[in-house]
Amino acid sequence: MSQYDYDLVIIGSGPSGRTAAIQAGKLKRRVLVIDRKDRLGGVSVHTGTVPSKTLRETVLNLTGWRERSFYGRAYRVKDQIDAEDLKARLHMTLDHEVDVLEHQFNRNHVEWLAGLARFTGPHEVEVATEAGDTTRVTAEKFLIATGTRTYRPDDVPFNGKTIVDGDEFLEMEDIPRSLIVVGAGVIGVEYATMFSALDVRVTLIEPRETFLDFIDRTIIQDFTHQIRENGVDLRLGSAIEKIEDEGTHIEVSMANGRHVRGEMLLFAAGRMGNTDSLNLKAVGLETDHRGRISVERKTYQTAVPHVYATGDVIGHPSLASTSLQQGRVAACHALDTPTVPESPWFPYGIYSVPEISTCGMSEEELQERGVPYEVGIARFRETSRGHIMGLEHGMLKMLFSLKTRRVLGVQIVGEGATELIHIAQAVLNLKGTVEYFVQNTFNYPTLAEAYKIAGLDAFNRMPIPDEFKVKHPTKKSGKSEPKKGKA
Repeated sequence: MSQYDYDLVIIGSGPSGRTAAIQAGKLKRRVLVIDRKDRLGGVSVHTGTVPSKTLRETVLNLTGWRERSFYGRAYRVKDQIDAEDLKARLHMTLDHEVDVLEHQFNRNHVEWLAGLARFTGPHEVEVATEAGDTTRVTAEKFLIATGTRTYRPDDVPFNGKTIVDGDEFLEMEDIPRSLIVVGAGVIGVEYATMFSALDVRVTLIEPRETFLDFIDRTIIQDFTHQIRENGVDLRLGSAIEKIEDEGTHIEVSMANGRHVRGEMLLFAAGRMGNTDSLNLKAVGLETDHRGRISVERKTYQTAVPHVYATGDVIGHPSLASTSLQQGRVAACHALDTPTVPESPWFPYGIYSVPEISTCGMSEEELQERGVPYEVGIARFRETSRGHIMGLEHGMLKMLFSLKTRRVLGVQIVGEGATELIHIAQAVLNLKGTVEYFVQNTFNYPTLAEAYKIAGLDAFNRMPIPDEFKVKHPTKKSGKSEPKKGKA
């Protein structure tokens, strides 16, 4: 018998915590999940990924956004949309997610405990429950998957109603007529464009001159044009000096002398690792200034070999999709079980209106590395499916190596981008070339045809390899043609 209560204790039940727990359960190990909430799922299920994407789908459905190119900008499925309309679908989705997760834990014999965990020694944690009870648990290995929380600077007068962070935003009582969003990161951009689709007057403020810098600049230019056309007032390049709650409105004073007024302000400028209550010193760990934990990226081991960390708490890329993979890999390594390593190329998805998704390198990265490349571009309006759907915007951009002809990166902005990107992901990971898109047939009519169009766009400007050149028969010299005789 082991000297410890569990083989693996996981702190946090978000995407990486849940997959680690289920993987450990399938390996028939003793595993315990500790979560500070009384419902499983973590930030991803309750205030982050799932709620924001559910909200987006609800907004697009109730407003009839996808049909406005046919029926006009005034078209709506529901004339009067209120906050309860947005929350109804949200609560049903969250209840379903929690139910599925609880069922997965039960059938894989994963135990879980609600409470706040803190390390009291290298192999021991103390769990304080809401009822005031304290439980001590020991384990051979630990996985920290506590995620992040919203960054709340002291000079922002949060009040939970009209000046809110990303978590509080979902609890709004009324849809504001005007909204100020501070921070043009992924979260800020997603909520700003969603509420613009609701015909809310949105001002998006970003102190830096650029935003979403990890996305290809061509895509950002196209995206910027679309959101401004949709009504988002994008203010770049000026710091915020003061945020004031005037009672009847919120007023933001900017360093360039301008003032912005709105009924509500969402502060979405950064997140912090949820590690301050863990007492990491007791186990010999430290964090950076944002509360994040450093790990070895192939195994997700921390500086303390029996402690692992996964998900947003380790920083980049901070995606639910990559967190799901990280949890599985970390659990296998912690429990000395061989597993398939993660693929080198994974997709980014930004669920804004319109969507953005990328996989591989951007044009700027290729230029920095000095890689010779060719570009292929397709507009969704060039596809029959685009016409059927009434798409006026949307583009797919592919980058190919001139040396190897391999796909180096794909960027998409427009309807269905986060679904379409998986074709690119597969070809990238299988080291496919431009010829794949030229040779293969895509269903007609589909938006996926854009891959064929972009592939041909690049192929027609690239040198043709010898194996694809047509070889014409040539006459052999020194021999006369045979004479034609009678049959």
